[in-house]
Amino acid sequence: MNNNNRTFITEFFLLGFGDLQNFKILLFISFLTIYLMALVSNCLVVILIVVNRSLHSAMFFFLSQLSLSELLFTNNIVPNMLWLILAGGGKVSIASCVFQFFLLAFPIIAQCLMLASMSFDRYVAICKPLHYTTIMAFGHQVQVVSSCWAVGFLASFVVYVFLNHLEFCGPNTIDHYYCDISPVVELSCSHNPSVELVASALSFPLVVCPFMFITSTYISILHTILKIPSNNGRQKAFSTCSSHLIVVGLYYGSLGAKYIFPTNSSSINLNKSLSLLYTLVTPLVNPLVYSLRNQEIKSAIGKLLHF
Repeated sequence: MNNNNRTFITEFFLLGFGDLQNFKILLFISFLTIYLMALVSNCLVVILIVVNRSLHSAMFFFLSQLSLSELLFTNNIVPNMLWLILAGGGKVSIASCVFQFFLLAFPIIAQCLMLASMSFDRYVAICKPLHYTTIMAFGHQVQVVSSCWAVGFLASFVVYVFLNHLEFCGPNTIDHYYCDISPVVELSCSHNPSVELVASALSFPLVVCPFMFITSTYISILHTILKIPSNNGRQKAFSTCSSHLIVVGLYYGSLGAKYIFPTNSSSINLNKSLSLLYTLVTPLVNPLVYSLRNQEIKSAIGKLLHF
């Protein structure tokens, strides 16, 4: 078809939770409460780690970056989602929609890499304790974290550039509360399969491989822990890893389930629910898991409250 005969659209209409408009006030209050709690808890974790010298270690440095990544993609998605709930849906320009996906993919990729870095930190602490201070020196930590952010940015920017070259002729309705890559590509009339091919090609080394690395490090960690002769020693060693394991399970479980299920009409509500897990619920649960299960964090909170 000749491009001159096409009528190109410049906006999408996000339906949000249009099928639950009878409960919009309840949804708004519930999601706003969770959002504010996630915002406060992640900000608190970052502040505690920055101001408290006892938390200036590799594990807590990585944790502060994890909280920053959660703040970035939560603030990118949730405020607009709350507005869509009250308005019953809303328009968004294609440029803004594509940029929203970039701001979502960027911290997600960085977070996958940081979770792998945290597992390596635990591996060195338990399996190679005599070399820990050398391997996990602060300069090395900064290099690792900078690499995580840089790779996340570059990979997301590549997909962002491909998405910006798509053309849209209509329809323009997305049955979601944010701009995910699949519905955006499906609405394109330029038939460019390279976008999803690039996204799939990047997802394996940047999302799947970190999970495989985390799994392999914990196999080694478990093998080392089982060699510890005393029960107290084994419990202490495992307790330093349990919070990270819970966070990895929550994060990869919700993210993986979301992209395993197809995004057809029969599963769109399930897709939205799974998306809520990693855009709203996980950012609240992660800092709580570390705060409630880590004595150093709890002590730092106690000192801050008594200041």
